[in-house]
Amino acid sequence: MADVLINPVADRLSPLELLRVTLAAASDPSQVAIRELPFLCQIALRGSPGNTLFMAAVQKALGLDLPVKAGSVVLAGSVRALWLGPDEWLVVAPDGAAPALLSALAAALEGVHAQAVDVSANRTVIALEGPRAAEVLAKGLTLDLHPRAFGPGRVTQTILARAAVILEQTGEAPAYRLYVRNSFATYLASWLMDAAAEYRLPPLC
Repeated sequence: MADVLINPVADRLSPLELLRVTLAAASDPSQVAIRELPFLCQIALRGSPGNTLFMAAVQKALGLDLPVKAGSVVLAGSVRALWLGPDEWLVVAPDGAAPALLSALAAALEGVHAQAVDVSANRTVIALEGPRAAEVLAKGLTLDLHPRAFGPGRVTQTILARAAVILEQTGEAPAYRLYVRNSFATYLASWLMDAAAEYRLPPLC
């Protein structure tokens, strides 16, 4: 009897895969678009920004300087580091990058007091983009999204429609990324579609 090998990558199902078509139908790129960015590499990184050995090791492993300003984001190529706290960051990279990044961090941080954990399976990411995106978020968010208070390159941990999220603004459009736990993904995507419904243009006759 032949052995059957299942490819775990090919058979992955993202938290919002079953809503992919619905999300596309609910989106109007001229107003607001909603889509999932599935399977992004996410690494929780802890260490002291005052430890020069730690900061230098991370720079060597990731090719970027960790942000030390509250709520800021640093990018280097396809890797981004999000400031989540005084000694906490979320490193985000394309799907499949976790093994190489973790290996590089482990080697660079040898003997340094630090922690790096793959949390890619903990959250999915919802992209919200378009001229009305901030208005959609404002329906369930108490955060001031005016450019003077929050803009591209900014990130915060907050509550959106009773769901805990990491909110990152990635572009002026505006464009946002919502990092949400898998167990809340369907709920939040449904809420976003409902909140964006009034901005969809009627179909042409």
